[in-house]
Amino acid sequence: MQIYFMGICGTAMGNAALLVREQGHEVCGADTGVYPPMSDVLAEAGIEVFDGYDAERLAALRPDRVVVGNAMSRGNVEVEWLLNQSELAFISLPQLFHDTVLLGRKPVVITGTHGKTTTSTLAAYLLAASGAKPGWLIGGVPNDLPGGAQLGEGEPFVIEGDEYDTAFFDKRSKFIHYRPQIAVLNNLEFDHADIFRDLEDVQRTFRHFLRIIPSSGYAIVNGDDVNIAALLPAPWTQVIRVGTEIGNDLLIANFCDGASGATFDLVWQGELWAHVCWPMHGLFNARNAAMAALAAAYACDYQSPLEFDLGALADFTGVKRRQDVLHSCDTWTVVEDFAHHPTAIMGALEGLRAAYPGRELCVSFEPRSNTARTSLFQDAFIAALSAADRVYLGAVHRADSMAAGERLNTTAMVTELTQAGTLAKAFLTNAALFEQLRADCSRSKGGVWVFFTNGAFDGVPQRMAALLG
Repeated sequence: MQIYFMGICGTAMGNAALLVREQGHEVCGADTGVYPPMSDVLAEAGIEVFDGYDAERLAALRPDRVVVGNAMSRGNVEVEWLLNQSELAFISLPQLFHDTVLLGRKPVVITGTHGKTTTSTLAAYLLAASGAKPGWLIGGVPNDLPGGAQLGEGEPFVIEGDEYDTAFFDKRSKFIHYRPQIAVLNNLEFDHADIFRDLEDVQRTFRHFLRIIPSSGYAIVNGDDVNIAALLPAPWTQVIRVGTEIGNDLLIANFCDGASGATFDLVWQGELWAHVCWPMHGLFNARNAAMAALAAAYACDYQSPLEFDLGALADFTGVKRRQDVLHSCDTWTVVEDFAHHPTAIMGALEGLRAAYPGRELCVSFEPRSNTARTSLFQDAFIAALSAADRVYLGAVHRADSMAAGERLNTTAMVTELTQAGTLAKAFLTNAALFEQLRADCSRSKGGVWVFFTNGAFDGVPQRMAALLG
């Protein structure tokens, strides 16, 4: 078939396009705001990407099926044309996977507010290292796998399970479509303020997800997370708890972080499973590893997780845009990170402090996600960012689309951060932020520049790396 992807440069959509192409289908698609790394990956695979949407172009192509990304909405010229075509099939990406790729497989579905991409990558990486020949769909670009998507020949298929809604015509969470046999619930917080009312609303969709795990399956949950505890018990399936607190089935113990990486022990029901020494930083990444390790072990049908070898963790190097070092020299290091929720930023800064002890930590944050742009987490962002030495707050994405009282007030944040002892500045444009970085860089003795964004930050991280390189 010829399959056309609307919104093809989203990480999940782009990787899905690669996977469908691997199945032998002809693939192309369109998007706006085309930028690396996904645009480069698609180009290297020979997949044509059209810049912008055009109903006449789509009409001329007449594909066999159109996959509609969840960023599409009524009013898009291609959507409007598509809805008027009674003979042309359209489908959401999650439904496409439910009906095709996941049938006959053992889906390992990784969910949670934070860490989905890294945990999915870890699970697929461990399964590949074990010889299980897994398939996977990951919403990012792994460093240690041949790409973000692969069909694989074995039974396990690892997929990143997003709680965001499926499409403009299907408001269920994406992960409801993924037929979970083994499910990971990493953590649970309020997020996606554009589609969920509050924390209870987020918990509601996770309850629905838990209810479709079969009795022969596993729910691997963060046993330290009170918001997940509120979803339990789930007596229809096997629940396995992971955490740092006594009482968890898999205990993360003796965690220690330093410049060269972290070490920790994984203790399964009182017995040492593995002593892990790896180049990753942060307790949050150790938790990601523990969850992925259990998921991989159960996907291989081991009677006990202790039978599954975790030696490959020592060589794991992560995912692009997660503490991604863009430049490093004796004076300056430039790091880009995808974190855009206060908890994720706090965890990332904790890990970066351990990775670069004694160095000044200068943080630039772009409030871009639908939750980060709002005032909901303003106090939490202040608390998280106060762990930095200097903070540069970028322009609030599409600030004019929100009422002043509803959006993040970066000016007020600067005042509170300064009072707490952190040097802080806010900017109306990202171009102005870069000019301030350039000026401050020339007056500083060196340090670590960290950029937190779930978008492109108008290329500021790359420009900073080039300036110092």
